[in-house]
Amino acid sequence: MRKDKKNLIAVVDRFARKNVAVWGDLILDEYIYGTTRRISREAPVLILSHKAKELSLGGGGNALLNLSALGANPIPVGIVGQDDAGKRILEILKQKKISSAFLVKEKTYRTPIKTRILAGEHSTRKQQILRIDQEARVPETIELKQKLGSALRKAASQTAALLISDYNYFTVQEDVLKKILPGLKRAKKPVVLDSRFRLFQFKGVTIMTPNEPEVEHALQVELDDDQNMANKAGRQILSRTGAEAVLITRGAKGMVLFEKRKPAYLIPIYGSSDIVDVTGAGDTVISVLTLAVTCGATFREAAVLANYAGGIVVMKKGTATVSPQELKEAILSEH
Repeated sequence: MRKDKKNLIAVVDRFARKNVAVWGDLILDEYIYGTTRRISREAPVLILSHKAKELSLGGGGNALLNLSALGANPIPVGIVGQDDAGKRILEILKQKKISSAFLVKEKTYRTPIKTRILAGEHSTRKQQILRIDQEARVPETIELKQKLGSALRKAASQTAALLISDYNYFTVQEDVLKKILPGLKRAKKPVVLDSRFRLFQFKGVTIMTPNEPEVEHALQVELDDDQNMANKAGRQILSRTGAEAVLITRGAKGMVLFEKRKPAYLIPIYGSSDIVDVTGAGDTVISVLTLAVTCGATFREAAVLANYAGGIVVMKKGTATVSPQELKEAILSEH
């Protein structure tokens, strides 16, 4: 076995029982499944015959599930409402044996829900035909901010890394991060960021993982498969955020890693480019990346492992996770 493969497998073996704080927006994902055979006489729409409903963790909660599947011990930090959706999230965490000790329960907050309606015949794969988002922004009160900051400090003191999953519901707040970041840096604890729309507001993290549309939104540019433009974009993000590294995910085109004073490192997609479902793939990527960096991998090694994980998970239906064994098999299968 080649030395680089041995090194990657050794990193995966160190994932087990690593404590990782996950600070982010917790969303309740609701999946409604049904079959369709008729068009309504009331309007030109499909009639869905309801068959089943599933509830799962979405947003930052999907990173929790991914870390747990990889053998780590995720510790969520965030806010849930004292509503039915918030209670359901707490129930799922309890079932998954994930601690809720550092979650703030806020009665004035409405927990976000994303409802996906999937339809198809009995013998066919169900396709998503509609998504309904019930959204709410975290209230900006001094009391709530103090509770969140206190929970984050306590959780960070018990963990080896901080994964930030910002879905733009404002659980993640710039001034709270500024206060805790110096202590994490002194303790040499990696801080890994995935931010949907606020890439430049969180400066000084270890590494961040924007996808191409997020880069285009942040810089107000169109990359259009232009590698020179992508290189300029990566360097600009590094400069403006003060991050040590930036990993841009590019879907079927793979990934590109930018580090200070090093050339861009292009990583082709692992597996087939005939992708089944990208739902939640970013959460899988950042989970593997965080664990790898925490376990002593270089940024390049961590990015390669994250690329394997992304290639595996997009071949699965819905919001899925990756196991350590699947990662090892992917490493060994690559020529």
